[in-house]
Amino acid sequence: MSSTRTAQPTADLADRRVLVVEDDATVREVVGTYLEAAGFIVEVATDGFAALDTIAERAPDLVVLDRMLPGIDGAEVCRRIRETEDIPVILLTALGAPEDRVGGLEAGADDYITKPFSPRELVLRVQAVMRRSLTEFAPEAPFDIGPFHLDASARVVAKDGGPLALSTREFDLFAFLLKHPRRVFTREELLRAVWGWEFGDLSTVTVTMRRLREKIEDDASHPRRLCTVWGVGYRFEPGEAE
Repeated sequence: MSSTRTAQPTADLADRRVLVVEDDATVREVVGTYLEAAGFIVEVATDGFAALDTIAERAPDLVVLDRMLPGIDGAEVCRRIRETEDIPVILLTALGAPEDRVGGLEAGADDYITKPFSPRELVLRVQAVMRRSLTEFAPEAPFDIGPFHLDASARVVAKDGGPLALSTREFDLFAFLLKHPRRVFTREELLRAVWGWEFGDLSTVTVTMRRLREKIEDDASHPRRLCTVWGVGYRFEPGEAE
């Protein structure tokens, strides 16, 4: 894990609470020190069960979660968080194979970072993910499109009047597509627009799209709303209100 100068505190994220779940004392201390220097309030847990207890008692604003934990692993912790909470989760993983990264995303992680990593990069990722999960100060007018209602300022999206339970990244991706109906975006374009990454693992987009389809499509295996344009990318098709 490399170290560089710390990221600077920002007023909009002051005193936000981050839970760091990591069994390695050195990594836990370094990550906690950098996050505190960036203005966050840091709590720690050393295993998955302690993490779930902490989240149930006092839900943090974001969780930094190690993939390999004693007791229950990080992917299972993330799945259990997703059953009841939409707290953003950043997964720390020493497993570099694509299938391991995909597994974390499929468990519901909003982002991941591979060990060894720069603590400053982690802080910047935490800041980016958390900003996307917060209500913007400049409100956007809610609107309806097809069977969907989007209130971006309240971070609420509904289908046929019923609210959808989306993770931070799922909401960000769907809201972006709702705002640009029928326009085709490549995975690279979505990675830049939604994740804020100039480069990265394109499977991040693929897995998030798969999870999103499972929540908004009547039949995720035959999507009618989130359409694949083969060889190009993805398109949102509003169709008619149902």
